[in-house]
Amino acid sequence: MGTTDRISILIAGMVAGQPGQGGAACAVLQYVLGLRALGHEVTLVEPVNVPVEQTDAAFAASDAAAYFRRLVADFGLEGSAALVRSGSTATVEVPHDELARRAGRADILLNISGMLRDPALTDPVPRRVFLDLDPAFNQMWQAQGIDMGFDRHSHFATIAWNIGHPGCTVPTCGRQWIVTPQPVVLDRWPVATEIVHNGLTTVAHWRSYGSVTHDGIFHGQKAHAWRELMAMPTLTTEKCLPSLAIHPDEVNDLAALRDAGWQLLNPAEHCGTPADYQRFVQGSKAELAIAKSGYVLSRCGWFSDRSVCYLASGRPVIAHDTGFGSRLPTGAGLFGFATTDDILAAIDAINADYPRHCRQAREIAENHFDSRRVLPPLIDAILAAG
Repeated sequence: MGTTDRISILIAGMVAGQPGQGGAACAVLQYVLGLRALGHEVTLVEPVNVPVEQTDAAFAASDAAAYFRRLVADFGLEGSAALVRSGSTATVEVPHDELARRAGRADILLNISGMLRDPALTDPVPRRVFLDLDPAFNQMWQAQGIDMGFDRHSHFATIAWNIGHPGCTVPTCGRQWIVTPQPVVLDRWPVATEIVHNGLTTVAHWRSYGSVTHDGIFHGQKAHAWRELMAMPTLTTEKCLPSLAIHPDEVNDLAALRDAGWQLLNPAEHCGTPADYQRFVQGSKAELAIAKSGYVLSRCGWFSDRSVCYLASGRPVIAHDTGFGSRLPTGAGLFGFATTDDILAAIDAINADYPRHCRQAREIAENHFDSRRVLPPLIDAILAAG
C-alpha cells in the first residue's frame, strides 16, 4: 500500500469547538482538503467538551454546531465530517455509529494533539498517529508526567523540524518522530493582488494556554516574546497591524501595546471564519510573525501554518527565528529575526524590491509547503512504519 492507493483516513482536529477562529480551522482543513485532493477518503472528526447540564438537543443547536455546519457547507464536507460530544454518541452531521464503521475500515487516524479519545473511534484504527502541531509544549508536558495521550497512539509526527537534533531541547519522550512540514492547498491560496492592510500584520493570541518550565528554563507564550519587542512600532514607519486576541483584563499589556503604536485589529471582525482569515492574510502587505517564547527557546524549528498562508499568497514573512533556517531558505521572501534590528533590516530589504520578495514568498510555499509535496511523504512514512 502506498500513496498512489486510495486509503481511508480519519482526521481529528479543532475547527468549530471555539467558534470564530478562522485561522485555527484553516490549519486543520489544509490536511482534510489536501488529502482529499490526493484521492483519499477523509473523515473529519472534532470532539468537543460541553457542560454536563447541556442536553444533546442544546448541543445540536449550539453556536459551535452552527459554525461547524457552515464550515461543512463552505468546504463541501457533507457526509465527511462530524462534531462529536465528548463522552457521548451525540453528533452533528455524520452519526456516531457511522463514524465507528469508518474507524473500523480506516487505515490511518491523524489525531492532532491527541484530542480524539473516544475508544470506539480510535482503537479500531491500526495506525493511530499523534500529530503534533504544538511542539515543545506537548513533549515537555508529557516528560513531566502529564498524560498527553502518547500511549494511545502507535505513530508520532511533528512539525518540529529539529526534534532529536543537537541544539533542540524538545524531549523525544522515547518516541520516533516523523517530521513533516505544515501543508497548504495552493489551489485554494492563489497569489494575492490587492493590499488592503498596508503594513505588517499577523494573527495571534496573546495567551493560548499555560506555559511550562523544563530543565529549569521557562517556556512561555506569545505575551512573553512580544513584550521583548514592544518598542517595534516606534522604530519603523511601517504600520504594525496585528489581529490580536487579548483579554480586556490584560490592562497593563494593552496600554503598553497602544502606547508603543501597535494598531490592534479585532480578530472577531477580521478572522472569524476561514474566508475572513484568508481575506485578511491576502490583503496584508507582509507578516511580522512573533512566536511563542517556548518555540524560540527550544529551537524546535516550528514554523507557523499562518506564515505558510502568507507565503502562499505571495506575501513576505518576517518570522521569529525558532531554528527553521536549517530547513527553509531565508533572505528573500522569508526572513528570520531574533532582534528588532533584524526586523528593521528585513523591512528595508522588502521595501527595496517588494515584487521580488512577493515572488520569492510564493516560491518558498510551492517548494516546501505544497500539500501535494508534503502529504504523500507523510502518509508513506506512516505506512512504512507499519
